[in-house]
Amino acid sequence: MGIDPQLWLLAAAVFLLAGVVKGMVGMGLPTIAMGLLSLVVPPAEAAALLIVPSLVTNLWQLFTGPSFGVLMVRLAGMMAGVVVGTLATAGILARAQAGSATAALGVALIAYAAVGLSGAKLSLPRWCEPWLSPLVGLATGLVTGATGVFVLPAVPYLQAIGLEKDELVQALGLSFTVSTLALAAGLLRNSIPSVSAGLSLLSLVPALAGMALGQAIRLRIEAGTFRKVFFAGLLALGAWLVLRPIA
Repeated sequence: MGIDPQLWLLAAAVFLLAGVVKGMVGMGLPTIAMGLLSLVVPPAEAAALLIVPSLVTNLWQLFTGPSFGVLMVRLAGMMAGVVVGTLATAGILARAQAGSATAALGVALIAYAAVGLSGAKLSLPRWCEPWLSPLVGLATGLVTGATGVFVLPAVPYLQAIGLEKDELVQALGLSFTVSTLALAAGLLRNSIPSVSAGLSLLSLVPALAGMALGQAIRLRIEAGTFRKVFFAGLLALGAWLVLRPIA
């Protein structure tokens, strides 16, 4: 089956926008892409489309930081949990009716946006990481497999364990990379159409272009203002995804 030019143009526009967001704030590409693409294609297909752009941009983010080895050891339990949880629930995303999977995605977006807009700053002691980290990873994986969104509760947790700025960005890259690979494995196991692979590869170009543009913009605007707009937009999108199946 060939690639639909209209779907490719839509995917290019979405990944350009999502890349800009990731370049500006260090995350958000899968969240934006899943949210917008799920308005026009089934969530499982949207998740398959984001595999290549998400993987490459997160590997870029992961290997440009200062503490790869240290973070791998510190977050090993969390990453194992992500893999187990994602593989356990990827079938939900692949088999669910579009309405129910999209509503679940909307709930995840609303929760993520609420955390971002609240400005809440959590702080966790180092001693709780050995037992809490795998649980957070498992919960993140369960959400990832069911909705295609990687951020909850991984992002709040990583923000709470006292990482320095560059370490946090790199830790997000690690978490998102593992989530992307686990999701790809789960979707492949559940026979997502192969046409997604070609579209996903083509979508890498606008995603990288958007990321470079976002990094340039980040140097010129106040990050706090943008983050408020970003989370407010996610809140509105999440509400629409929840309400659309019952409208």
